[in-house]
Amino acid sequence: MELRVLRYFLAVAREENISAAADYLHLTQPTLSRQLMDLEEELGKKLFIRGNRKITLTEDGVLFRKRANEILDLVEKTESELRSVDEDIAGDIYIGGGESEAMRLVAQAAHILQKRYPNIHYHLYSGNADDVGERLDKGLLDFGILIEPFDRKKYDSLRLPVRERWGVLMRKDSPLADCDYITPDDLKDKPLLHSRQSKVQDGIQAWFGYDIEELNIVGTYNLLYNASLMVEEGVCYALCLDKLINTTGDSNLCFRPLINQMTAGIDLVWKKYQVFSKAADKFLEIMREQMIPHENGTLS
Repeated sequence: MELRVLRYFLAVAREENISAAADYLHLTQPTLSRQLMDLEEELGKKLFIRGNRKITLTEDGVLFRKRANEILDLVEKTESELRSVDEDIAGDIYIGGGESEAMRLVAQAAHILQKRYPNIHYHLYSGNADDVGERLDKGLLDFGILIEPFDRKKYDSLRLPVRERWGVLMRKDSPLADCDYITPDDLKDKPLLHSRQSKVQDGIQAWFGYDIEELNIVGTYNLLYNASLMVEEGVCYALCLDKLINTTGDSNLCFRPLINQMTAGIDLVWKKYQVFSKAADKFLEIMREQMIPHENGTLS
């Protein structure tokens, strides 16, 4: 299977039309159609449903699109790393993480590094811990920002001087807005959204002291912004981390922490035995330097 054929496939999946994809790729329509049929024959799977005016992906096609994107991303990342070997410190750093104040520490390190090595570029991927872990495992990310707990057998890590506080996002006119802290009993009959990442679910369940399936779970979220719109419209409450959604000023929302101060540590992680590019190695060096003032009890 050739990389150019993966690009042909992705162009057709994006354009949903053979003629439009052929024009984009500067190919004739018969040539592109033949390449796609050869690809399906090679895979032994039907990837497209060919309609009169529109082409859609089969279930196998959807999976193949995901894998094709990952393959091409990895090729691009590898080519960038190899090009940087004979250059000064330059290249690309790929960092993934969820919504967290810890990303500010990444930004501070990037700012320092930018002054020293202006030819380093940063590519940020937003996702929950499960998404980030999958991309780390496949080599698509150099680093991830993960909330504890995570699998320490798979990753090396650098503990960041940040602890995230768990609580509930709600409307300011909610009955629970008058509470200083939220207890498990407060939420028993309330419609809830919670993060769908598995490790977080385990921690929340431990705080409740019983199976969260007994709660009125109306849905899950990946990143919090869209969930906050559901909360603002009065659909539900959201179990989440503090400081991710603006609750000041004219906002209709407020945050109330869980009782007993359920907090979570944050780590910068990378695959064990990872071989870094020069750029990624310098980034980790700066992150470690930034942690020293915190370890000594001072601010950077």
